[in-house]
Amino acid sequence: DGRRPPPILQGDDDGIAESRQRERYIRKNGVTRHIILIRHGQYDETHKEDSKRLLTPLGRRQAELTGRRLGEMIRGAGEEFGPCRVRVVRVSNLARAKETAGIIYENMGLEDLEGGDAVVLADPDRCLTRGGGPARPSVVERTDEQHPRIEEAFRKYFYRADAPKPEESESEVEKDDATEASEDDKSKPKHEFEIIVCHANVIRLVRDRFLFVRHFTNSMRPFRASSRYFFCRALQLPPEAWLRLCTFNCSLTYLTVRPTGTVSCRMLGDIGHLPYGMSTFSMHPGFNW
Repeated sequence: DGRRPPPILQGDDDGIAESRQRERYIRKNGVTRHIILIRHGQYDETHKEDSKRLLTPLGRRQAELTGRRLGEMIRGAGEEFGPCRVRVVRVSNLARAKETAGIIYENMGLEDLEGGDAVVLADPDRCLTRGGGPARPSVVERTDEQHPRIEEAFRKYFYRADAPKPEESESEVEKDDATEASEDDKSKPKHEFEIIVCHANVIRLVRDRFLFVRHFTNSMRPFRASSRYFFCRALQLPPEAWLRLCTFNCSLTYLTVRPTGTVSCRMLGDIGHLPYGMSTFSMHPGFNW
């Protein structure tokens, strides 16, 4: 993400010690970014025009239940499961995603929030529009054309928070972890959440032109890599991994970006908030397909 602190240029021992001290300070005092990716609800696939590809009644119900689940996360579920500081709900500019995001937003119960920052429903972002398509040679060029757009979205939303600047003296920075934090430190949020409503391929895909060429021509010639998207891109998985991932409608994929830059996956395609009768992958209900 281009936010790694510059190296400390000193003697070997002094430089290593200061680098470790700085990383420890960032880890303790930095902000962890939580990114929750949501696939849109089931929609009518019989039309070609985007404006007519709207959610089915089931898709709208999926979005309602997803909004309720996110609302519970935002408010917290008890003393130990405290409230989550969601700042914004983002969305792609396709009709099914916008409709899903609107229903989710309306069902999060935000009117019950007390104090804190408001949760904003952001304007649609064309960078989040789905990419890729069936694995055919005809989509190779189209996928390549979409690379800059999807890569722009990844870099826009997947990054570590700004590193905190030490305000204490060196001796204070080196205090033991058990040292009681100041009231000012306690009031500073250490976590921030973003919700992104988009599409399965944007969430899971690492689309690589090399894959297409190898699949159809058995050529091992290394073509220029194309888009690497969100989940696989963030976790630095090999390109082939996207072919083995399946994200259901209104499923949650949850990634954390630590202040030191490490990335973890907490959920992948989670649909625990949906009854089995509402589990769909596009027009496929249930699991027998």
